[in-house]
Amino acid sequence: MQETKNHTEFQKKILEGIPATLPPAKKRNPDVSHAPRRKDILDTPDKKLALRNALRYFPKSWHAELAREFKEEFDQYGRIYMYRFMPDYPMYARPITEYPARCAAAAAIMLMIQNNLDPAVAQHPEELITYGGNGAVFQNWAQYLLTLKYLAEMTEQQTLHMFSGHPMGLFPSSPQAPRVVVTNGMMIPNYSQPDDWERFNALGVTQYGQMTAGSYMYIGPQGIVHGTTITVLNGFRRCLPGEEDFSGKLFLTAGLGGMSGAQPKAGNIAGCITVCAEVNPAAAHKRHEQGWVDELYEDLKQLVIRTREAMAEKEVVSLAYLGNIVEVWERFADEDIYVSLGSDQTSLHNPWAGGYYPVGLSFEAANTMMAEDPESFKKEVQASLVRQVNAIARHTAKGTYFFDYGNAFLLEASRAGAKLLSADGKSFIYPSYVQDILGPLCFDYGFGPFRWVCSSGDPKDLSLTDQLALEVMERQREEAPAEIRGQLQDNIQWIQQAEENQLVVGSQARILYADAQGRMEIARAFNEAIAAGRISAPVILGRDHHDVSGTDSPFRETSNIYDGSQFTADMAVHNVIGDSFRGATWVSLHNGGGVGWGEVINGGFGLVLDGSAEAERRLTQMLFYDVNNGIARRSWARNQEAIFAIKREMDRTPGLAVCIPEMVDDSLLDDLF
Repeated sequence: MQETKNHTEFQKKILEGIPATLPPAKKRNPDVSHAPRRKDILDTPDKKLALRNALRYFPKSWHAELAREFKEEFDQYGRIYMYRFMPDYPMYARPITEYPARCAAAAAIMLMIQNNLDPAVAQHPEELITYGGNGAVFQNWAQYLLTLKYLAEMTEQQTLHMFSGHPMGLFPSSPQAPRVVVTNGMMIPNYSQPDDWERFNALGVTQYGQMTAGSYMYIGPQGIVHGTTITVLNGFRRCLPGEEDFSGKLFLTAGLGGMSGAQPKAGNIAGCITVCAEVNPAAAHKRHEQGWVDELYEDLKQLVIRTREAMAEKEVVSLAYLGNIVEVWERFADEDIYVSLGSDQTSLHNPWAGGYYPVGLSFEAANTMMAEDPESFKKEVQASLVRQVNAIARHTAKGTYFFDYGNAFLLEASRAGAKLLSADGKSFIYPSYVQDILGPLCFDYGFGPFRWVCSSGDPKDLSLTDQLALEVMERQREEAPAEIRGQLQDNIQWIQQAEENQLVVGSQARILYADAQGRMEIARAFNEAIAAGRISAPVILGRDHHDVSGTDSPFRETSNIYDGSQFTADMAVHNVIGDSFRGATWVSLHNGGGVGWGEVINGGFGLVLDGSAEAERRLTQMLFYDVNNGIARRSWARNQEAIFAIKREMDRTPGLAVCIPEMVDDSLLDDLF
């Protein structure tokens, strides 16, 4: 009876939107991680404008009280989050049938939004930040309340348009149109510097959606575990050719927050020792409690002893160090502990606002300096980056394979003055993991992070989808050319072990790397199982934007594009437009992602499978284009693996005709210059 009452109250709250009466003020929950205080960047007229912008969500009779409160929030935190309007109900992904909605697509999107804000999933849930330090679902709680109300009211003849967290409204459309169109941070190009984000976000007119935060497709650290596992496996294969047993070999890295929290789990799956440093106690303890890292150390001497023991015993284990990664790189060099594989996944797309913490300062002292003396904080960060690069160089001189993990580490360290540029001054001495691993081995062949969520919330449904995906990949492997058999085998092994590795945090979700053929066949198997009643509710498909086609990012996703077009964003924009009229349930386009504001344009989608023939049509058209758009672009850039993949696709797909590049003899050009 109580459960029914709670369910009814929850639905009433969703339908209410902005409450009819002013709720009492609320304090922040001290037991959850909070975003750092943001830079004080607005002058007095702009601060008045920020308050005016915030108050427009509420009746005029509330303005006097809320204006004072919002000013206090702004003064204390650097942003207006509207804590008073945080819902009282628990925040998590409920079964799809519990949402008040007039169409299944809207209920599915509500489920995904709440999963992104689940405290077990989100990095700073009360600031509506999912991961990456500033990857936001909304700018404030009023936007959340209005968005869910609009979704509850939406029909299949309407589309909700989201402007950087703000629900502009429901507009008439058609059943074939996306139900939601999302953009985040789409700035005029000359206003896309880091301080522009600080200013316009403080004004309440734009936000940083990261990749899957502002597009409602984040599934917790599992979303990156798989890609990290593939990366770690192939990183070891590069530095230890011919070996497949990596037990006792050391992977050293940093970050246990949002995406970075996947690293220890990925290391365990890959079969190595992982040492991962994290300065934020809340993040480190959270990942330890969730079982994503095996052991937690606060004493560097004890970490050294434990690491030596694990290496001697050839263990497979993950060790977290509550402290600064620079200390670990330096101490391991001093102790002559051999690091086979090294990287870093701190949020250096956001270096001045909590993405990277400098060595020599406590976590608390760094947060204080960040807010009160940002220029000094910036100098400390840059000095720390130089020191870290110098320590890494001591290891790479002994044979360590170090790679940039697409978090702008090399970019920001080089800007800080670290010696990272190669002799030509145009590239870095260490590779991006996309250049060496994911680009040529995965993206160019069309393999990328396909994911799904079982909207029933039932683990049995997830288990069945695992089995269906496995059957598809095993069939695909039997017919696959040698070039992609290795990728298929790694993914088969992944999905076979997925359930026992306990990867679920939040929604009943799964991820694997698949090409267009694999994605379509897996999705078709799900749709047929829903139609037959074997899966009890719709399945929501999506992907990370970190994929074949979704992202134009010259220092990450498109870092293995060498024809000069890595600095263009046509692919990502076409991806979103193309997906939207081929059947996506929702689409999203963002400025910013894992490498930073102004450094990348990325796009994503969501697609709801309900067992219908219409869902079959949508999945076939949309998933095919979503992948092959990127393969075609990579082929035109003269990437040999992509040329192979797109020619193979044209041979088997009527109607596909893609421009193939002619190769130019180097000697011809050399003779001219």
